[in-house]
Amino acid sequence: MAGFQDIIGQEQICEHLQTALKLQKVSHAYIINGERNSGKKYIARIFAMALQCTGEGEKPCQVCRSCRQALSENHPDIIRITHEKPNSIGVEDIRTQVNNDMGIKPYQGPYKVYLIEEAEKMTVQAQNALLKTLEEPPEYGVIILMTSSLEALLPTIQSRCVLLNMRPVRDELVQKYLMEQLQVPDYRAKLCTAFARGNIGQAKLLASSEDFDRVREEAVTLLKYINEMEITELAAAVRKITEYQLDMTDYLDILSVWYRDVLMFKAMNDANHLIFREEIQYIKRVADRSSYEGLEKILDALEKAKARLRANVSFELTMELLFLTIQENT
Repeated sequence: MAGFQDIIGQEQICEHLQTALKLQKVSHAYIINGERNSGKKYIARIFAMALQCTGEGEKPCQVCRSCRQALSENHPDIIRITHEKPNSIGVEDIRTQVNNDMGIKPYQGPYKVYLIEEAEKMTVQAQNALLKTLEEPPEYGVIILMTSSLEALLPTIQSRCVLLNMRPVRDELVQKYLMEQLQVPDYRAKLCTAFARGNIGQAKLLASSEDFDRVREEAVTLLKYINEMEITELAAAVRKITEYQLDMTDYLDILSVWYRDVLMFKAMNDANHLIFREEIQYIKRVADRSSYEGLEKILDALEKAKARLRANVSFELTMELLFLTIQENT
């Protein structure tokens, strides 16, 4: 981990947090809202480290005792909230790790900083418990909520926090990062950048995934022949994909990029800006036989499928509904 200068493409958030530090006008609660893998945790940890930094000049200095403790995740006043249930942050998690703990003054730093990842997993009861602390926080308390689903947080929670929205990072910055910092070859950096759509963490994951190229090839093969396949064949093909070390959301993103390409080609009749331009003959074929309304329905169905999988709806049912929508509209 480094400092604010190493956060790529989130200048507005960095400026806000650095100004708060310099003017000593730190809020008691922040929400960092952004896509999965977009760097929310990275920003939160840098800000937490900066809040506790005892060095001179730019914060975090990364060399003082406090910074070293933060870097090793061993700072007594930076608390990462854990939860017993995998997909739920319960009321007891909040009461014991935040509400009760915040009553104890910091051990060594000026603040007690609470980092709550995947805050959308808080139950309504947990959010209401947190609300009590947000309404009357002690002077030293700072809570940082990280979420990829802002709408899952109660309006009363949102109204008491400073909202920091992550923005898509420009493609040229993502590609430069992959090539210069991770030594990813030019052609692969372009491909991963295209699929990440402004999400630098996602681009990094794809670039380091051994399975990404193979999954992409199998997804393209399925899309080429989807209208000739039975639902059982499609389901079997996707079950095979789950054997790879790649999140199903990433797989659905590949399908989304394909249909965005189809939509773009249908509208512009130009292959130059397509991600799958090497598959232009198939892209053209789908574009010719599909309506704009049908393609929009497919893209909407893909987003619904992601939401269903996040909500733990049956994988088989989710994919079956998706493929039926694709077949009906192409």
